[in-house]
Amino acid sequence: MYLSFNFVCALPFLCSKSATMFSSKELTSPSSLLAAYASMAGSIMMAQSMANQFGHLIPQQIRDYLLSTLRYFFKPQSPILTLVIEESTGISRNQVYDASETYLSTKVSHTTKRLKISKTPKEKNLTIKLEKGEKVVDQYEGIELLWRLVFVKPEKKDSSNLFDVVAEKRWFELSFHKNHKEKILGSYMPYIIEKAREAKEKVRVLKMHTLQGSRAYGDIKWDSVNLEHPATFETLAMEPDLKNIVIEDLDRFVRRKEYYKRVGRAWKRGYLLYGPPGTGKSSLVAAMANYLRFDVYDLQLANIMRDSDLRKLLLATGNRSILVIEDIDCSVDLPDRRQAPGDGDGRKQHDVQLTLSGLLNFIDGLWSSCGDERIIIFTTNHKDRLDPALLRPGRMDMHIHMSYCTPHGFRVLASNYLGVNGYHRLFGEIEDLIENTEVTPAQVAEELMTSEDSDAALEGLVKLLKRKKLEGDELFDEGLHKGEIQKAKKQKVENKRRGSVRIKSRRKPIKRRSY
Repeated sequence: MYLSFNFVCALPFLCSKSATMFSSKELTSPSSLLAAYASMAGSIMMAQSMANQFGHLIPQQIRDYLLSTLRYFFKPQSPILTLVIEESTGISRNQVYDASETYLSTKVSHTTKRLKISKTPKEKNLTIKLEKGEKVVDQYEGIELLWRLVFVKPEKKDSSNLFDVVAEKRWFELSFHKNHKEKILGSYMPYIIEKAREAKEKVRVLKMHTLQGSRAYGDIKWDSVNLEHPATFETLAMEPDLKNIVIEDLDRFVRRKEYYKRVGRAWKRGYLLYGPPGTGKSSLVAAMANYLRFDVYDLQLANIMRDSDLRKLLLATGNRSILVIEDIDCSVDLPDRRQAPGDGDGRKQHDVQLTLSGLLNFIDGLWSSCGDERIIIFTTNHKDRLDPALLRPGRMDMHIHMSYCTPHGFRVLASNYLGVNGYHRLFGEIEDLIENTEVTPAQVAEELMTSEDSDAALEGLVKLLKRKKLEGDELFDEGLHKGEIQKAKKQKVENKRRGSVRIKSRRKPIKRRSY
């Protein structure tokens, strides 16, 4: 109902008049009511006449203000509160909008009429989004919430510039009873952000980051490709007890954010994987990345010349990531942190300024706290060659020995490569040979891939293990023979030395004349 300015001016008079009339307790008969309404009508006409005479003296801006104020007070108040979640906040994306979009794609029901579906070449799954105008009803702790996606097309501009394009505006409207405002803002919105993060992690394509650029000019940075390594803990040829220990340690690490903060430590974890080549160290790294949904950063120390470059790369790594330095014992010859300038193998100090001290600070110093939820992994074939400073707790928290293939590891590989589970006539012989032969899981897997016929592949593995065992026995015998020869030579030298000592002891001392 439109309220004119005349009525606005007459409103104070009417309110006072009606209060006088309707406050009387004598309005009990119809005649009294008719008289009251007649009096009010006369009052309205008189007030309107006054407004016509003096209304033009009030500026138009004040009239508009009075009208808007009156409409606000006379407008019926709705109990529904609506939150507007815009797509962007200035030049940056609105995190709440992106989280809401992802969350609502999981709430699609049979009542939804229109959906947008897309997929890029790099994505594995379809992306589902709401179409404009669609509504979704959600429930949270007994509260009903109504979501609506709104699109507004931009107004056309009379411009000759073909590149002057204005994108359409989009936002979500979330409506609910205003009594639940505090719970929605304090609990429901963080719940949406967390659920959206979990949904993205499930479909996110993992990345393998490697170094690109020129190390001579310090122009090195991370470049990435999709990490599509299929290794999982189920396919690893590891002993089940060791596998469970690693999984439990990873689970404990990712859920202890507040614990690390409370004890004053950076939220990171270090693992040392050591063992002979071909025992599955790289596969374990890939399995850990797939299990945690962490990106992998492959750091080659040979491509880094200065400690400052190492710090820059650390700052450029993302959270929820695994930093891997493979073959740490032979990747680069780091100057010792106690070594004075100019010492060592003759290299000039200004040529290579990457030091062991810089690497230690990178792992466990102040710079290591520049990020959260990070895992650092060293791999080596020779643990005994590493500086003890690299191995202490806080840097390498867990040491994992990747051993030669075991009977359990063989059964896992047989299931992976041949689909053979349970019993096979050659399993007993193979397991006996594996217990007495040093063969890596990589060698076993390579032999199992030689044929799609399980019998032929397993027979070939038996021949390989017998040959390995024979070579091992020959090496053992040769080692014993060499050991005996060395022992005999050592005994001969020792006998010569003792004989020489006895001859010297028999000689009489020469008396010298004194002058």
